[in-house]
Amino acid sequence: MSSILVFGGVGGIGEAIARRCRTAGQKVVVTSRRRERAEALANEIGAMAAAVDVADESSIRDAVSAASVDGKLDGLVYAVGSIPLKPLARTSADDMLDAFRLNVVGALLAVKAAAPALAAAGGAVVLFSSVAARQGFANHAAIASAKAGVEGLTLSLAAELAPRVRVNAIAPSLTETPLAQPITGNAKMAEAIAGLHPIPRLGSAEEVAALAGFLLSPSAGWMTGQVIGVDGGRSTLRTGRS
Repeated sequence: MSSILVFGGVGGIGEAIARRCRTAGQKVVVTSRRRERAEALANEIGAMAAAVDVADESSIRDAVSAASVDGKLDGLVYAVGSIPLKPLARTSADDMLDAFRLNVVGALLAVKAAAPALAAAGGAVVLFSSVAARQGFANHAAIASAKAGVEGLTLSLAAELAPRVRVNAIAPSLTETPLAQPITGNAKMAEAIAGLHPIPRLGSAEEVAALAGFLLSPSAGWMTGQVIGVDGGRSTLRTGRS
């Protein structure tokens, strides 16, 4: 049985990935800062739970240990993230640092802790960028910079950990998840943003999870160092609507 560790596995994309992996019969450990949230999901889907603060290396190591089987870990997903949207005039140094700590530093620490177990298994890592890393959107200075950092991290780790560990990233556009609820909860705003996509709707967590499941699988065994959009075409296409 292969083993998958999902950081940020409660709610949204992380949860969708955890559910998909469990359906495929994989051992899954889901994490949350709040143990009760992780345990509730784990009990529902037959997974294991770990309380993890991604700024705390010891709790990350404990989660890696819990997920590993005989010192091997087949997959790591870092689906922890944030959507801090502010105009430049209101964006502080702390906003920038918080975005980098959560999205970039946390991902680095997670992969660092898991690298030996991933290498022993010939495993795979899936990180998360955003369409905003490559498209210029107003009010996205903090999160776009951080997600661009994730893309740089993906390439660097893929090079360093090859050939034993594959590292790829997914870059979604706006997806209907609890994290995006402050945006998607406004029906008019959600409809307007959906219309900017060549496929004029918002994404679903399950659509993103489908790609993550592929990247974690042996079927993607010759893929590493890639950043792949699941974005309704928004990163690359322009139509009469967009």
